[in-house]
Amino acid sequence: MIPYGRQDINDADIAAVVAVLNSDFLTQGPAVPRFERALADRVQARHAVAANSATSALHMAVAALGLGPGDTLWTSPITFVASANCARYCGAHVDFVDIDPDTFNMCPQALAEKLEAANRSGTLPKVVVPVHMTGQSPAMAEIGALCRRFGVRVVEDASHAIGAQYLKAPVGNCAHSDVTVFSFHPVKIITTGEGGVAVTNQADLAGWMERFRSHGITREASLMTHPSDGPWYYQQLELGWNYRMTDLQAALGYSQLNRLDEFVARRRALAARYDEKLADVPVQCPVQHADGRSSFHLYVIRLTGASAGRHRDVFESLRDRGIGVNLHYIPVHLQPYYRQFGFGPGDFPEAEAYYREAISLPLFAGLSEQDQDSVIEALRMVLER
Repeated sequence: MIPYGRQDINDADIAAVVAVLNSDFLTQGPAVPRFERALADRVQARHAVAANSATSALHMAVAALGLGPGDTLWTSPITFVASANCARYCGAHVDFVDIDPDTFNMCPQALAEKLEAANRSGTLPKVVVPVHMTGQSPAMAEIGALCRRFGVRVVEDASHAIGAQYLKAPVGNCAHSDVTVFSFHPVKIITTGEGGVAVTNQADLAGWMERFRSHGITREASLMTHPSDGPWYYQQLELGWNYRMTDLQAALGYSQLNRLDEFVARRRALAARYDEKLADVPVQCPVQHADGRSSFHLYVIRLTGASAGRHRDVFESLRDRGIGVNLHYIPVHLQPYYRQFGFGPGDFPEAEAYYREAISLPLFAGLSEQDQDSVIEALRMVLER
């Protein structure tokens, strides 16, 4: 089976982890801040707060912005459920904004219309979470301007998009948002095993997230509300969680970060090769917006014409031929958990049309051209039946 994604671990990565195993620190030692600083510098942000997953980082980010009971978060229906679940962890409501059918990202026009209506009815969200689907940035300048106009905070879920660019700048510089979150799950572009990070240019948000990931505890004298009892003293200022990243994970991430350019260049080359070789196949290849350069975490096609009605058959036939295709994602509003809040079929038609036609083809840095040709040939054979 050719998988849709796979990590790429080399001897330098292994040596980095072994060095931590031979050191005095396995958890919150020097490797975590070193990785945070390198990551922040790479994406041109001022602060980075590492966590044990991108889901945790999303929770940290929206909690730092004060999201809570009675508030609402809007996100895309085409994403992993974590983009919405982070609001529920805070006791907040969730709603969705439909996608652009070409980029699969949050549609700025749909967002503008929904914000205008919410402003009239007094139901504006507190936070909007645009998702960088497949590694391509949404129209963040437009989304950011709309949200500033209505006093709405923005968290970019860029779990797919480390190494991507938007308006010739790195995704993650937070030029149009309060916080950006990246994921380092093994199928992502670089990995820490499990792990994520929230980056921001706002020192107060970074400090709050640092406490939140460690039970809400601080040892900083300037933040303490009562006199210190001695050098051992700490205080819990908020109700936080244990979302800490280990030094083992951070060492792997720091080593992987050194190969980010290599990984992204290879993914882009493979994506371009797919574009070329699928040009005469009845599928819609990914559309790249002129404002950005995707890091291509995923290569998603949409079935067109007669093949669009054979979605499940095409998917299963490719799996039967050893091609590990996947589907990213089932619209979140159609999940049983979210249907209980009144969502259902027909609510977000572009997202639902996407779901009926989308298939993720294998794409990862270690994919050989021979295996990619096998994917393409299998797709041709299935569609020609």
